[in-house]
Amino acid sequence: MSHFYVSHAYQGCYLFEDNHSKNKLKILNNSFLFIYKSIFYLLHGLFCMNSFFLSVCLDVSAQEQPELFLKKLQQCCFLFDFLDTLSDLKMKEYKRSTLNELVDYVTLSRGYLTEQTYPEVVKMVSCNIFRTLPPSDSNEFDPEEDEPTLEASWPHLQLIYEFFIRFLESQEFQPSVAKKYIDQKFVLQLLELFDSEDPRERDCLKTVLHRIYGKFLGLRAFIRKQINNIFLCGVAELLEILGSIINGFALPLKAEHKQFLVKVLLPLHTVRSLSLFHAQLAYCIVQFLEKDPTLTEPVSVPCLLKFWPKTCSQKEVMFLGELEEILDVIEPTQFVKIQELLFKQIARCVSSPHFQVAERALYYWNNEYIMSLIEENSSVILPIMFASLYRISKEHWNPAISALIYNVLKAFMEMNSALFDELAANYKSDRQRERKKDKERDDLWRKLEELELRRGIQNSDGIIPT
Repeated sequence: MSHFYVSHAYQGCYLFEDNHSKNKLKILNNSFLFIYKSIFYLLHGLFCMNSFFLSVCLDVSAQEQPELFLKKLQQCCFLFDFLDTLSDLKMKEYKRSTLNELVDYVTLSRGYLTEQTYPEVVKMVSCNIFRTLPPSDSNEFDPEEDEPTLEASWPHLQLIYEFFIRFLESQEFQPSVAKKYIDQKFVLQLLELFDSEDPRERDCLKTVLHRIYGKFLGLRAFIRKQINNIFLCGVAELLEILGSIINGFALPLKAEHKQFLVKVLLPLHTVRSLSLFHAQLAYCIVQFLEKDPTLTEPVSVPCLLKFWPKTCSQKEVMFLGELEEILDVIEPTQFVKIQELLFKQIARCVSSPHFQVAERALYYWNNEYIMSLIEENSSVILPIMFASLYRISKEHWNPAISALIYNVLKAFMEMNSALFDELAANYKSDRQRERKKDKERDDLWRKLEELELRRGIQNSDGIIPT
């Protein structure tokens, strides 16, 4: 095809010499156009022929496979514009096919990882994934409300991530060689990609970063430090990685790990978009407490109660869920230290007019382990909870909540009937005193109004003094 356009370009030049001068400019422009098209199709033809050559040479001898593998890696450094959905369709498909072959090759082949392979792999991956991320469709992207901007080049990126993950997971992979190319700069560029709005890419990045953390011991401290400072769209994925990292911490915990819990993880409860990553955050908190139960009383629960939402019922439900996860792993000795502070908050939640908050708090009494802790410490917990439970049982607008409260009161009665009866009697006497005070206050106001009225009548001007 390229020869066709070249020949026409030469014909255009030949006609230029023979035609009239009034057509010279037009013919000259056509000649340059033919030459431009010739070069364009020649370059694309070379890419296609190279793709075809590499595709048909899969079944080569074992000695030639490493060299062919390097050629395929170099070929896949060629980038395409996916914003133009109609351009280079054949070439995009050729590259996709080549990437599939690379994925299959690293999965099935042995002996392909030579020292020359590592820089080529990192170069190919870097060329494709490290890029300027597309702008958001909205000026202020809200992950809870707005649809994410999906990556247009995902048909290629997905295969590149899959190839790189299998490359890192290969039994022949040697971190001692790869560390020359997968360094701190590479990790920083990788972390910047977590700002991608595309959840598919963030999920792949999570796996890649996790594999790098596991393979490169020298990068672990650096990765932890950078994650402290980088929480973007991919916070849920980063927290998933951190959950696995925390699970592998050695005991006793280092001071920097405890500081990370206090300075980074716990303050994340205050962000507006907590619902996007709360499950992963709660998992990290629980992992810390399972590692070091002594962090429960001085750090975790007090901070959680400090950040307790005041006006957002949805966040209150999430906090109650996380608190139950903490109580599931808490040791009885630690529970005793936080029970008063904890159940004062639970009593406020039970009294909430929002039925979902009250319902979630009352579900604690369906948890067998929490019930055992409550029963062992009923003499402390029952006095804190009784007034709220008894009052709401009479006043709450939702009948389902009233039914749950009756079940909780019944459970308390079975735990410690003597204390329950004493608290019930005290509550009734307190209510009588309150009603008496209310009546006395009403009587006093009525007397004051009558006195004011008499003074107004006696006033010669008929004006009631103020």
